[in-house]
Amino acid sequence: MIESRPGDAFQPGELLNNTYRIEALLGRGGTSDVYKARSEISGRLMALKVLKSEFSGNDDYLVLLTREEEIRDIRHDAVVRYSECNRTQDGHVYLMMDYVEGPGLDRKLKQGPMSAEDLLVVCRRVAGGLSAAHARHIVHRDLSPDNIILKDGDPAKAVIIDFGIAKDTNPGAETIVGNEFAGKYAYAAPEQLNGQTDARSDIYSLGALLLANFRGAPPDIGRNPMEVVQKKSERLDTSGVPEPLKTLIDRMTDPNPDARLSSAAAVVAFLDNPETSDLDELEATVISPPPRDRNISPTAGPERSAGPGAATAAPLDRDSVAESQTPGTPQISPASAAPAPKHDRKWRGGLIVALLVLLVAMGGAGGYFAGAFDSLLGPQFPIAEPYTLLVAKSDEEPPNAVGNVPSEAMRDRLSTLIGEANGDADLTLSSGDIADSWGDDVMATLDQIRALDDWRLSISGNRAQVTGSTTDEALQQRLMAAMENDLPGALEGRARITFEQTFLSEDEIMPVLEKFSDCGPLTLAGSSPIGFGPDAPITVSGRVSETATRVQLFDALRAIAGERNVVIDVEVLNPTLCLIESHLPDAPPSDIDVAFRVGDRDEPNPSGRFFVGENPVIDVVLPADVTDGFLTVSILDVSGSVFHLLPNLNREDNAVADLRDGQSGEVPVRVAYDLEEAAQNGRIAFRVDDSTLGKSKVIVLHSTKPLFNGLRPTSESASGYAEALREFAHDNEQTILSLDSKILTTAQP
Repeated sequence: MIESRPGDAFQPGELLNNTYRIEALLGRGGTSDVYKARSEISGRLMALKVLKSEFSGNDDYLVLLTREEEIRDIRHDAVVRYSECNRTQDGHVYLMMDYVEGPGLDRKLKQGPMSAEDLLVVCRRVAGGLSAAHARHIVHRDLSPDNIILKDGDPAKAVIIDFGIAKDTNPGAETIVGNEFAGKYAYAAPEQLNGQTDARSDIYSLGALLLANFRGAPPDIGRNPMEVVQKKSERLDTSGVPEPLKTLIDRMTDPNPDARLSSAAAVVAFLDNPETSDLDELEATVISPPPRDRNISPTAGPERSAGPGAATAAPLDRDSVAESQTPGTPQISPASAAPAPKHDRKWRGGLIVALLVLLVAMGGAGGYFAGAFDSLLGPQFPIAEPYTLLVAKSDEEPPNAVGNVPSEAMRDRLSTLIGEANGDADLTLSSGDIADSWGDDVMATLDQIRALDDWRLSISGNRAQVTGSTTDEALQQRLMAAMENDLPGALEGRARITFEQTFLSEDEIMPVLEKFSDCGPLTLAGSSPIGFGPDAPITVSGRVSETATRVQLFDALRAIAGERNVVIDVEVLNPTLCLIESHLPDAPPSDIDVAFRVGDRDEPNPSGRFFVGENPVIDVVLPADVTDGFLTVSILDVSGSVFHLLPNLNREDNAVADLRDGQSGEVPVRVAYDLEEAAQNGRIAFRVDDSTLGKSKVIVLHSTKPLFNGLRPTSESASGYAEALREFAHDNEQTILSLDSKILTTAQP
């Protein structure tokens, strides 16, 4: 388990929605954290995925979490079962799902190779779950070892997790995050690099992870995007893999999606009959269309639905989906996926011979060798399917190009362009389903974007995507005006070019902080005279009065931060506490501490969280060197009231020497009592009720003389106390030695 922090959304022991008791934090992610919780009604264990506070007000992330919740419609015991998506009173958005113990395939991968027999069992189980998902037109898009859990370590109980939420953006995660794609390089299908995803992409990923776990090492994906594209166009190396696993992986991971096993049901059919060698015959046994991806969008977080060493699963009866085609799946003709019949190929070959004879007879050989009859006789170069080209330049690095081109002239033009900038071009002369003006359109696009600091042109067929960035705002506006809605010529797609300031000055950030400073000043960390560089995080600390303020602050900074990371490290109080904060004297903290106990059970409570019905006991702990002066202790509750614990009408003596009562060293001074003890000595005691839930603050002032002129009432309004504090601090600032405080939180059990 992972150690909890004070700033976490939930703490161990906290009761959520009057039902789920938080037991532990399982994992931290880029966008969300995962907790283990138990229903106090049924005793059932659950996993809670909670969006981090800075994302809970962002519609994009809320949509992602909501889409992941939609997976609850899938009823298959190889697919994680989701139950509800809720928001707490203080703004935390969480998704609840089943929790089951078990290692992930990523852990098994680190432990070494798995046997072919176990992997075939895993494949059958996962293919059944994918078939159920694909039948509902839901595609995972990011199937990898960390998204498959072996319940109780049993390969026959594999469970697929993490449908739909943004993936890990931490360094080394090897996750592509963008508008098109959220899959991991090592396991992603080649077509995903161009933003094309359907059920066959999941089939490829499943085959790739089976190979990785057999070898005990992930696939080699190269060291840069160019190598990734090149390696993705090649078949995976399955040498040494025993049959039938080798043939299965080969058929699942063909770089051409049309030549690949096209459905999860077809994978199961192969497992039922591994001797089948004819792809057409195999596909004909179970025919289901590859559903288009309608459900998954990318982002950000190292996330597993149930954290390290645990997962979620749906305790449902197995159904026929794992063994054959999902009932109700639409039927389609296999003609589009199957190769041309042999007799058709013979007929076409005979036609070509006849045409050649006719050409010679008509004196048309010159036209043939000039390529004038390509439309009749077939392409001049080998056919590439898909027809892809990637040309990219990273900041301060030379450009590179890899992929297909339709003519020697274009190959030479593009190679010269890349070579002049000291880059590399790996271009293959190929024919394909592209427009006649394709080459000129590509070069026209490159001519426009070459002036950017970094850029990327990714093409599949006639579809293209242009991304880039520049520090020249005029250039960014000109290019977006030219290409935002339409790329050159026959290319289909849009450009997304961002303007990035080289340095973001503090003067541009401070107005935002001032706008949202509703609980004292907000502090900006890490600034320099020239501002924040492109990679410098913008970190804000301080206090705000509401969660909504923190979310609005994050959104406002995100709007001006560009690609910089925004960190909102603020404490959320409430309007009452913030009112007092603005009137507290400017005094340093000291070693005086505040300790909490649960009076009913006489147990220490270091978290300071108390539930309805509990009795908070409060001690002020004096360090050994605090031997004189006076203590003033008050508690400000969420309702706007202030209770004076020391001194008050029932306990007027607040001199430190008297409170020590001759004791040396560290001495605890009780200021809020156990209910039973208070009934005997008339001192102050509390019991939490549901009328004032939230954060209260215990304030301890150490001064050289008593504060105020006489005693304050035992309780008063926060505004009255704030005014009295301001008047005293104005006239007696030097008498206040220190100010210490601690938050006490009350909540529903």
